Amino acid sequence: MLRPILVACALALTACSAAVPADPPPSSTSTTSPSAATPPPSAAHTPAAAPVVATPEVCPMPDSGFDCAFQKRIQAAQQYAETRPGTVGIVLRDRQNGVVWRNKHAADKVWTASTIKLAMIVNLLDRHRTGQIRLTSDDRRLMTAMLHSSDDDAADTLWKRYSGSTFNAAFPQYGMTGLVAQRGYSTSFPYWGFEKCTTDDLDRLINHVLDKVHPEDRAYIVEQMRGVGPEQQWGVWGPDSGTKNGWSQEDTGWVMNSVGFIGPDQRYTLAIMNNLAGEGGYDEGRATDTEITRILFR
Repeated sequence: MLRPILVACALALTACSAAVPADPPPSSTSTTSPSAATPPPSAAHTPAAAPVVATPEVCPMPDSGFDCAFQKRIQAAQQYAETRPGTVGIVLRDRQNGVVWRNKHAADKVWTASTIKLAMIVNLLDRHRTGQIRLTSDDRRLMTAMLHSSDDDAADTLWKRYSGSTFNAAFPQYGMTGLVAQRGYSTSFPYWGFEKCTTDDLDRLINHVLDKVHPEDRAYIVEQMRGVGPEQQWGVWGPDSGTKNGWSQEDTGWVMNSVGFIGPDQRYTLAIMNNLAGEGGYDEGRATDTEITRILFR
């Protein structure tokens, strides 16, 4: 009886073994492990940033000879001038690089006012140096008054003392080729107080002073232009500059003019002639000349 029992137990064990399910076989559609199929976030691809392309600087006056920053200042000064009363002639010169910018009103004829006193000083010094006249201490005192405070009485005295017609004949030699004495305004002709010139004329005059006048005479003129009195401390005048200004109320209205130099070794010259033509007065013209200089240099 023992043998049948053993056989029955063996059959039962076999049946239990057959009932345990086996591990499922790998899927026939997957050939990579889950970790290989999905990279970790740190390994994800980040597209490269597009290269930054610099925008080329736009210079408003590329053929002017001035650097781009200066071109923008010139453009701003011209735009400002066009908003101001009357018309404004401007001539800017870089003596170091030999380039010049002038606006559309640079050739307009405008009353010189007292800017012509600078030409008178040049002529007196030239005549003295060449032996045509002998300047006295009183003459030199009057000359300094003309430059420092734009003294009209001093100019009248020297004009009469040393012949107005001789002065006028010499002025074109200093670059004032467009100068025209005006008839019908005074008992004597020509008279320094009634003349017209262009902004180009004033540009040539100041550059004649700086380039062609005898060094000793030039040093005197430059020193006086740097140290003008409060009545001339506007327009081109400033801490690094010198000026000769002119202002007057004519039959056509106020004129406010300024000519001078700016910078070390008088590198730049600037001439401004504001013909207000009845659209404004002294204050407006003074502000115009001063702001143009500020835009360009300050």
